[in-house]
Amino acid sequence: MNRLSPTTQTLYAELLEQLLSIETKRSLGHLKGSFVSKKLKGEDYIYFQYSEPGNKTRQIYFGKKDKTTNDLIKKFETNKTLLLKDQEHLQKLCAQLRAGGALMTDHASGRIIQAFVDSGFFHMGGVLVGTHAFIVLGNLLGIHWESALLKTQDIDVAGESNMNIVFPGHKKTPYEEVPDLLKRLEMGFIPVPTLNPKHPSTSFRVRGNPLRVDVLTPLIGKNSNKPIILKALNIAAQPLRFLDYLIEAPEKAALIYSHGLLINVPSPARMAFHKLLIAAERPVAMQDKVDKDIHQAAQLFLFLAEERPGDLLLAWEDLLNRGKGWKSRVCLGFKKMKKYKEASQRLSELITDFKK
Repeated sequence: MNRLSPTTQTLYAELLEQLLSIETKRSLGHLKGSFVSKKLKGEDYIYFQYSEPGNKTRQIYFGKKDKTTNDLIKKFETNKTLLLKDQEHLQKLCAQLRAGGALMTDHASGRIIQAFVDSGFFHMGGVLVGTHAFIVLGNLLGIHWESALLKTQDIDVAGESNMNIVFPGHKKTPYEEVPDLLKRLEMGFIPVPTLNPKHPSTSFRVRGNPLRVDVLTPLIGKNSNKPIILKALNIAAQPLRFLDYLIEAPEKAALIYSHGLLINVPSPARMAFHKLLIAAERPVAMQDKVDKDIHQAAQLFLFLAEERPGDLLLAWEDLLNRGKGWKSRVCLGFKKMKKYKEASQRLSELITDFKK
């Protein structure tokens, strides 16, 4: 675990600030498409034209060409020009961050996450989890994680990249339907068959490629492996225990790809404790994943104990309030972290202080 230079940390803070500023000033210029004019029976009419999956062109009627529609078009073009200038500046920031040692997201994964950004997924509360989120948290905290923690997610290095996308609940939302979103990318996504042929798929992979998207949602109530249908999204999501704790109160972060992407990631402190929770639950056959969970947790605890102990306190108190079962599982995960002596010692000291 190496600290990013102060200059690189400042550049990342600027990237995040700029992305947040652009998000709060969303305008017509953010729309993907253009205005076109049609002449019908001697009159000019204005339509907004955009593309759908399969290169299908769609048009939305706006009205007869007059001063109102002309002003609308001028406003759209002005906002689009301003947005392009902002994006050029953001691209330069991303290039500087790459040169400064910040962790980048590979091109294939970046394309997928950008599609979710464009669909409004993160704007409505969706959260990116898993190792891709861990990469983003490194930049957010000013840390360059060691490559051993990231190798299974770097498509260029290991040929494997799992994208874990979490839906926060079951309420109807204006998200774009996920199958259409992935289809529009034209990357060859197909559903991954489930162990139970009666269950719909909750994962998609690229044909002939290990690139994969997993759709997850919190499991509340009795244990069940049966996918939960999110009707508003036309998708099935895999329910997972403890996920509600992980994605509660997520943080805004900048993902370094293209001109930067504003996304939601879990709180670093919650992610650290969640790694211990799931490490205690994984079967013996998944020892490699357990080792990675524990290693990532140890790195997070080491940093947070030094820089943000209050965050760990809040996350720990919330976890304890969820019941004895939660505490016992964290303790099991903590035992697995004993080989990381420094992280274990710091966490033990903090928990002792918390009790006082």
